[in-house]
Amino acid sequence: MPRGDKSAYTDKQKRMARHIEESYESRGMPEDEAERRAWATVNQETGGGRKSGSGRTGGERRQPGGPEHDRRSAAAKKGWETRRRKNAAG
Repeated sequence: MPRGDKSAYTDKQKRMARHIEESYESRGMPEDEAERRAWATVNQETGGGRKSGSGRTGGERRQPGGPEHDRRSAAAKKGWETRRRKNAAG
């Protein structure tokens, strides 16, 4: 796929880019710069165009304090906090 080819993007991503571009243009930005920034924003927010292959269907990255943290038992949370505090002090 040559650079600049938008065929790999979903209709939703194309609409998003069009709305963002119009917003930039309404604020006085040149058309080519507005288009470039709009697609950069779409890429940043959605991860780019459609991608093939297994394991690309989404999912969240696990982060401390995220939803998985809330499912831990009180004892597990207390132990984690104690280990974290002791390691930080030492």
